[in-house]
Amino acid sequence: MTTKDGQENEQAAGQAPPSKSGGAQQPSTRKRTKAAAKPVASGKARQRLGSKATAEKAGTARAPRRGKRAVEEAPQEAREAEPRTEARPLPRLLARFRQEISQELMKEFSYTTPMQVPRLSKIVLNIGLAEAMQNPKAIENATRDLSLISGQRPVVTRARRSIAGFKLREGMPIGLAVTLRGRRMYEFIDRMISSALPRIRDFRGLSREAFDGRGNYTLGLREQVIFPEIDYNSIDRIRGLQAVVVTTARTDREGLRLLELLGMPLVRPEADTRAA
Repeated sequence: MTTKDGQENEQAAGQAPPSKSGGAQQPSTRKRTKAAAKPVASGKARQRLGSKATAEKAGTARAPRRGKRAVEEAPQEAREAEPRTEARPLPRLLARFRQEISQELMKEFSYTTPMQVPRLSKIVLNIGLAEAMQNPKAIENATRDLSLISGQRPVVTRARRSIAGFKLREGMPIGLAVTLRGRRMYEFIDRMISSALPRIRDFRGLSREAFDGRGNYTLGLREQVIFPEIDYNSIDRIRGLQAVVVTTARTDREGLRLLELLGMPLVRPEADTRAA
C-alpha cells in the first residue's frame, strides 16, 4: 500500500498513479496534441530531401533555372556566339500564290475575305499493282520509285474483299498510295509542271474535263520515267501513276482558274483555238 505522502510525491514528479484496473494510464491530452501537430514527411518528400542534402554535401547541387529576365540580361556577345538555324525558304509556287495569285482570284471572283480564295489542300499519288500477285518484288520496286518521286514513303493498299474471278483474296497488296501536304505538295506540283509534263512525248496539254464537280482535278501519267528523279536504267518496268489534286474550290470553274494561274498546262478552249 502506498501512503498519502508517496502519492503526493508521485504527482509532484509528473507520474500518474496506476488505475484501479491495473493498466497504465494514457498520456495527457497536451502531449498528444503536440505529437499530432508535428508534420510527417511522405516517402517521396524524404527521398527528395535526402537527395538534395547528398548533392549539397558532394558539391553538385543543381543550378537554379534561368528565367526570361536572366536570358535578356545575358551579354550580347554570348548570344551572338550561339548557332542560329536558318529558316527554310518558302517554295516558289507557294510564295507566288500568296503574293500574286490570291489577289487576282479575289478580284476576279469578288471575294470579301482572303479565306474564300481557293487553294491547294493535298495531292494524292497512287499506283495500281495487279502484277503484285505474281511478282512479289513489284511492291518493293514501285515503293522505291514512288518514294523518289514524292519524297515521302508510300503506304501499301490492300484488297478489301476477295474476288474469285481475279484470284484475289482479302488483305493482298494491290497498290501504293502517298498523300502530300504543305511544302512537299507545292514542291511536287512545281516539279511536275516545270520538269515532268514537258518531257511527255507529243504532249499537247491536259484535259479540262477531268474535274469531279467540286473543284478537284485528276490526271493520269503513263510512265514514271518522265520525272527527272527516276533513272531509266534502274527500273524493272514502266509503270503509270495517278495524281489527284484536291483543292478548296467550291466549283469546277474556280478550281480550273486556280490551276491555270498556278501554271498547269491545260488544253486551250475551242473558241481560242478557232480564233488562232
